[in-house]
Order: sequence, then structure tokens, then C-alpha cells
Amino acid sequence: RCPRPALPILRWLPRYSWAWLPLDLLAGLAVGLTTVPQALAYAELAGLPPQYGLYSSFVGCFVYCFLGTAKDVTLGPTAIMSLLVSSYAFHEPVYAVLLAFLSGCIQLAMGLLHLGFLLDFISCPVIKGFTSAASITISFNQIKNILGLQGIPRQFFLQVYETLRRIRETRAADAVLGLSCLAALTGLRAMKSRLPRAASAEPLAVRISYLIVWLSATARNALVVLSAGLVAYSFQVMGSQPFRLTGSIPQGLPAFRPPRFSLAAPNGTVPFQSMVEDMGVGLAVVPLMGLLETIAIAKAFASQNGYRIDPNQELLALGVANVLGSFVSSYPITGSFGRTAVNAQSGVCTPAGGLVTGALVLLSLAYLTSLFYYIPKAALAAVIISAVVPMFDAGIFRTLWRVKRLDLVPLCVTFLLCFWEVQYGIVAGVLVSGILLLYSIARPPIKVSEGAVLLVQPGSSLHFPAVEHLRDSVCSRALAASPSRSIILDCCHISSIDYTVVVGLAELLQELRKHGLSLAFCELKDPVLQVLLSADLEGFQHFPSREEAERCGGAEPGSSGAEPFTSTTEST
Repeated sequence: RCPRPALPILRWLPRYSWAWLPLDLLAGLAVGLTTVPQALAYAELAGLPPQYGLYSSFVGCFVYCFLGTAKDVTLGPTAIMSLLVSSYAFHEPVYAVLLAFLSGCIQLAMGLLHLGFLLDFISCPVIKGFTSAASITISFNQIKNILGLQGIPRQFFLQVYETLRRIRETRAADAVLGLSCLAALTGLRAMKSRLPRAASAEPLAVRISYLIVWLSATARNALVVLSAGLVAYSFQVMGSQPFRLTGSIPQGLPAFRPPRFSLAAPNGTVPFQSMVEDMGVGLAVVPLMGLLETIAIAKAFASQNGYRIDPNQELLALGVANVLGSFVSSYPITGSFGRTAVNAQSGVCTPAGGLVTGALVLLSLAYLTSLFYYIPKAALAAVIISAVVPMFDAGIFRTLWRVKRLDLVPLCVTFLLCFWEVQYGIVAGVLVSGILLLYSIARPPIKVSEGAVLLVQPGSSLHFPAVEHLRDSVCSRALAASPSRSIILDCCHISSIDYTVVVGLAELLQELRKHGLSLAFCELKDPVLQVLLSADLEGFQHFPSREEAERCGGAEPGSSGAEPFTSTTEST
């Protein structure tokens, strides 16, 4: 059997079929038409000049074609990553590019060290709380552009206050255009979701009509932005301009150079160490959220389309994309759910579709930037709001209330604190989830059944935080039982123990022996049995099965006049 190629592109390129080429070209074109207007809008959200959104949109497409393991995923700027960049880059391009480089290095290191499992400690309620809060925060952040307001602060609560206070300063033209674009995007999205697929037996005219409607709905961002730009240009020709425009964007490709590790300031130079200190916890939040988005999207579309991904290879691909992207002035990128969905729905067959998307972005940078001058900011704001509103999951609150109410705690903590600062919400949510996880380890369910013998059955593995809980449960029931009876510890659910547990069991045996009681173990798994035999516990008894332990540990079941295990209680 041939060894699997280390480079993911070599797994599909040798068997590439010419029949796949039209589908990859169409998918790449559809994603490209979505990427360009979103890139301009996301740069605005990140607090950076518009060209940085385009600079961040092509390297990931090329890198993922060579290193990615999911055919549908596209890398580039996203709403959530742009929100994080606005928090940690302070609207300064030098900080944003350096953040991309350092995030890429961290992601590369995690991929090489196979540390992707760390993402498993970020629970689903934390992710849902963050994305739902981010949806509201990002949407409201764009209200100022819809209304044509300037000078609105970045902090969410101040933003709400200032927007409502200055609502009378709304520019009517921007508001009308922005709301019209939002309505058009909503309508096109709804039309696409309800568009029936044309059968191959349909007449040619029907199939062509279907393709035109589908392409219009898929490229709705480009269509709406182009229409808004034409409206703004028409007013410019007539000698008036009622809209706030994107403005001049430097034409041409970005220079290939390493990121700057210092920043010139009016009162001197900000050194690398100070820049890192300024970014602070962002150096953990940004790379982790980037990895989380990419792997979650890759897993979702891989399971939906029946193929597997390599999570560590995804980490490497994202890390390389961010490191190389920083050499062309990119800010941090990650997997985009919206553009990945467009890619999948377009019938992409291989990651080669990303080459078309990247080429389209490069062509836009080289030849079309002069046309972007006339794009109204209200239209770009509508694009962002349309992209992030579906991220709000109102149903998750009802679902968790029905499934497990305790999970509402990390969800609500994350959701509420993210309105204050994103990093506080994520960190607090992870901490609360960790506390709940540790509590379940420290207080495993312990089932105590009374009969001819006292049967104690822990519901999960024993680790050192749980040993005191086990001792208290056994002693309290054993000493209170009348008449005194033997105790059997059923270990059928225990797959591992540590040294502290061994010490605790030794003390438990000694304490019970002082009161004239015996403790026997049954159904020990081999690894646990080997540990206990190695510890050479005084008075240690082990029986392969519960029935044998009952026979040897005291009277025969039922001989005391009562059926064995007549009452059962469970402590947690």
C-alpha cells in the first residue's frame, strides 16, 4: 500500500479530472464575487483602510489549495476576526499585520506539536455565546454607517448611547440607501434559499434562467455594492454627492516585505516588546478563535459531504497562511462560513477553486481599485449586517434550557461579558466551563445500594479531587448502617486512578478497619488492579465479580431476611 503524501495537494492533484474544472472555475468565481465586497467591508469593521481587506483575501486562497484538507473551505477575513482585530490592533495597520504574523507562528507551533486538542476545552455554549454577542455587536457597529454618523466610539455601550443621542443627525440619503441595500440582500438571500434546482430534462432556456438567477443571488454582495456604486457615481456626475464614500484606495499589489517589528510614533519609537504588551491577551484569543472557526467549518462541511479532514494539517495551513499573509500586509484571517457555504453550493470539487478566487482578488487590486472610490459606506455596512445576522442563534437558549440548564451559565456569562470586551467574555466563559467540568470530576455520582452488603458504585473514573467525596460517602453510610455490614466498592466504571486516590483508599481501609468493617473491591479493570496491587494496600481484597464479592464478603444474599439492594440512593 502506497504511503499517503505529506502534502495535501498531492492527494488530489494526480487524479484531477477535466470534468471537475468547470465546477471549480464557477465556484471560484462565485466566491470571488462575494469576497471582494466583503473584504472592503470587513476592513472597515477592523478599523483599517479598505485595501487591507483585499490584501488579506488572496494569500489564504493560494495557501489552502496546497495545504488544506477540505475541498470547500475558504480562508480570508471574517466578521468575527475583524472585530477581534479592531480590539487588539487599535486601528493601526502595523499592529494588525504584526498580529497576523504572531498569530500564524502560534498556530504553526500548535499544528507541529499536535496541540489542536486544546480547542476541545472551548465548549459549544461558549462559542454560541460569543458568536451571538458578536452578531449584535458587529451589527450595531455598522448602524453608524447606515445612518451616516461619524465620531461614534467603539465601546458597545457608549456606541449605543451616542447613536441614540445623535439619531437626529442621520443623513437621509445614507439611511435610505443603506436600508434599501439591506432589504435587497435579504430578499436575494431568501430567493436563493427557496430556488428549486433545475432538472437536466428542463428546456435550455429554463436552465439558463435558473443559472442567471442563482448567480445573481449567490453574488448578491457584489451585485448590491455595484448598484450602490453606480447610484453614487450618478450623483457625482450631476455635481452632488449625498453619500459618504469609501474614498481612494491605492492601486496595485502590496509590496512583499516582512512585517514591521516597531512603530514610529510622534514621541519616539514603539519597540517590539511594547507592541506585544499592548496586544496582550489578543495573542492568545486571536489565534485560538481563528483555529476554532477554521476547524469547526471544515468539520461541518466534511461531515456533510462525506469526507474526512486532518485537524493538525488545518492548523498548519492556517498558520502558514497568516505568516505569509503578513508579508503582504494582511491582518489575521480564518475560515469563512459564508464563503465556504457559497463554495460548497457552487459544486466545488477540489481546493483548486481557491486559485480562481485569489486571482480575482489580485485582478481587483491591480485594475479595479479606482472604481471602489464610489462605493458608499452604507452599502458596505449593509453587506456586513447581512453576513452576521444569521450568526445570532436565539434557539440555543431554549435548547439548553430543555437539554441541560447548567450549560446556560457559561453561555450567558460569555454572551453578556462580550458586550463589555470580547476577550473578557471568552476568557470568563472558558473559566466557567472549566469550573463546571472540574466540579463534575471532583463530585462524581456515587450510587449506594443497601442489602446484605453495602454496595458503593462510583459513576465515573476516580481522580484526586474526588477521593475525599468518596471517603465521606462510604464512611457516612457504612457507620450509620444498622446492623453493620460489609462494604463492596464496585469499580466497573473506573478506568483509571492516580496516586492520591490510592492514598485515599488506603486511609479508607484503615478507618473502616478501626470500626470493625471490611471493604472489598470488585470488577476492577486491569490497569486499576495493577496500580492497587503495586501499592500493596493492607487489607486489600479483590473479587472478579459482584456476586462473588457478596458471597465472600458476608451472608448469602437474602439470608438476613431482606432482599439484597432493597434501597438505593445516589449522591453527587
